[in-house]
Amino acid sequence: MEAALQKDLAQEAALAKRRHAEICRQKRVFDARNRILGGDTEAWDAQVHDQKIKEATEKARHETFAAEMRHNDKIMCILQDRERRDRKNLCKAINDFQQNFQKPETRREFDLSDPLALKKDLPARVSDNDLRNTVSGLQKFMGEDLNFKERKKFQEEQNREWSLQQKREWEQARADHKLAEDFYTQTRLQFDEAARSLQKLESATRRATCAAVKEFNKKQAVESAERKRQERAQEQEDNLAEISGLLSGDLLTENPLQAVSSFGPHRVVPDRWKGMSREQLAEIRLTQKQQVQEKLRCQEEQRLCNMDWDRRRIQKARASLLCDRQQQRLQRGLRKALDCSNLSLAQEQHSRKKYMNDMNTNQLSEDYFTQFNTRSR
Repeated sequence: MEAALQKDLAQEAALAKRRHAEICRQKRVFDARNRILGGDTEAWDAQVHDQKIKEATEKARHETFAAEMRHNDKIMCILQDRERRDRKNLCKAINDFQQNFQKPETRREFDLSDPLALKKDLPARVSDNDLRNTVSGLQKFMGEDLNFKERKKFQEEQNREWSLQQKREWEQARADHKLAEDFYTQTRLQFDEAARSLQKLESATRRATCAAVKEFNKKQAVESAERKRQERAQEQEDNLAEISGLLSGDLLTENPLQAVSSFGPHRVVPDRWKGMSREQLAEIRLTQKQQVQEKLRCQEEQRLCNMDWDRRRIQKARASLLCDRQQQRLQRGLRKALDCSNLSLAQEQHSRKKYMNDMNTNQLSEDYFTQFNTRSR
């Protein structure tokens, strides 16, 4: 078993810290919802603004359509109410006409169901114009009617009056129907004109909205181009100033005096230091050689320790293998003894079963012969 060294623990802690930093960096870089690194925020803002304008335009369009639908529904309700009222008035006029001009008393067959027929009954024959004289009554025969011509003329006149009245009523109904159709056509034309005006208003609104959006986008593009031009000019000026400062500074001129620290001659300024001297380099190389030798010695000790552990592990595995083989031999012996015991028990049981079967057979034979002898007697 290897012992954990302080150096290994420190290395493991550094690796864990590096893994955690890498996971945090991946979360920042690969999270598409919250990542803004490398993204064009100005383009995103412009897209969000365009989307808001598009949503507002779509909302105004839907509101216009909704207002038009409400107006059409109101008009349809008015027309349905008017049609229902006209139908009701027509039914009422028909009922009034039937009650006034088509009473039951004016029908030809009313005398068959008149409840006062017996009270109104007259003698068998009053005159030739008596309608009660039927064929079965033998009160009036064909050709004996004195008022035949006047009655027939009166009936023709009555039929003519009825026909003229029905014609006048039919013409009046047709005129009313035509008036209603003309009014409906005029109303539909008005509705179509209103819908056309609404459509023109919507088209004008859409064109105005598109023109406003286009003008706004054009202004935004001009402002963005101007801002980018100013930023490029400022960046170019800053770069020129930085280049001139670097060219005339101590960094590129490599002035060794700039690395001298004000805290003592043995200290230097790190951001201005230009390199070490030969003595410092020789001392560092000597230290590195000592570190290499120390590392080789540690590796040799580690190798010897590993060899010792391998030798112990091989011995332990060999002893375990020998113990397993001894255990298998013991199990095989026990298994063989158990098999022999089971075989002897099986043979003994088989012989006992055979003996019992023979005994049962003999007993059955004796019983059969005994019964046969008894029956024979």
